[in-house]
Amino acid sequence: MIEPYQAVGLIPTMRGITRRADIQHNLDHIGHLIKAASWLSSLDLPVRLIAVPEGALQGFNDEVLDLDHEDFAATCAIDVPGPETEKLAELAVKWDSFLIAQAKARHPEFPGRFFNIGFVIDRRGEIILKHYKTVPLLPVEHSVTPHDVWDRWVELYGECLDAFYPVADTEIGRIGILMANEASYPENARGLAMNGAEIIYRGPYPHPHVGNGLYEVQNRARALDNNAYLIACNVGTYFLDENSEIPIDTFGGQSMIVDYKGQIVGRHDYSGGSSWVAGTIDVGALRHFRANAQWDNWIKDLKTEQYRVIYDRPIYPKNLYLSRKPYNHTEYRKEVINRQIELMHERDIWVRPE
Repeated sequence: MIEPYQAVGLIPTMRGITRRADIQHNLDHIGHLIKAASWLSSLDLPVRLIAVPEGALQGFNDEVLDLDHEDFAATCAIDVPGPETEKLAELAVKWDSFLIAQAKARHPEFPGRFFNIGFVIDRRGEIILKHYKTVPLLPVEHSVTPHDVWDRWVELYGECLDAFYPVADTEIGRIGILMANEASYPENARGLAMNGAEIIYRGPYPHPHVGNGLYEVQNRARALDNNAYLIACNVGTYFLDENSEIPIDTFGGQSMIVDYKGQIVGRHDYSGGSSWVAGTIDVGALRHFRANAQWDNWIKDLKTEQYRVIYDRPIYPKNLYLSRKPYNHTEYRKEVINRQIELMHERDIWVRPE
């Protein structure tokens, strides 16, 4: 039996980086924040899971500043495992907790490229899962995804759930990763759930969509749809680089932990500084619900043959970056967005505006 425990989602102040060495400043801050969050949150139940939000190590300067993909891969992207993940592993061991984090990182099979990678470190300091983000923040994020290099990815990992939606089976439950814009598409959360996920890490989402309610709607829906816990920790204020004097709250707060029935069990609305969100995870109760409910344990009723016809015709182009680096912002709008909108009109899925 897995006893109930506290999960903590960090809400760190972060600095965007211009070189790999700048990450150390953010790592130091994460260490201090974990100390405060773990100590105070454990006064209720023991903290056994710590989530570090996407962007906490490197910021989002590759996206915000429209940086060249290959230059960022060479100067700012990291390796997983590597020195930065070793520092996080030391924190996981120190606080006897599982730790989930993210980084823009390289892959040995794709030289000159970087992916957006989420990873889980167990309480012994071992990386037990790596998830490669399947949908970046289109149209501005430059990270390569498995779909962008589809043919080679399938050669390496196969065409199966583990290749795109891996889940770590741990002593505190089965953990999967759903980063930022991935949760804008219900299929990504469903892929994790169909691979057994019970606890889903959801990365941050930017303002104004957070303040306008999209983030909460998505978080609660993805948890409810799949009867899984979801930890959604947004980042705090953002210093663009080491020379920035005034940080900006570009994400809008609304960090939350949602249970398997879509109810918020931990909430922190403010993000104008550094803090955390905490809530109780009860995997035993989740498993009991899945095994005993008659109606709203939804996945048992999926009519997969019927749903398959929805996706028979490809929409977004695969292998987009198999033989070239990712587009910059202007190129992406011309070469991808405009063509995708035209495709939807040509197929009469959307009606053209007057």
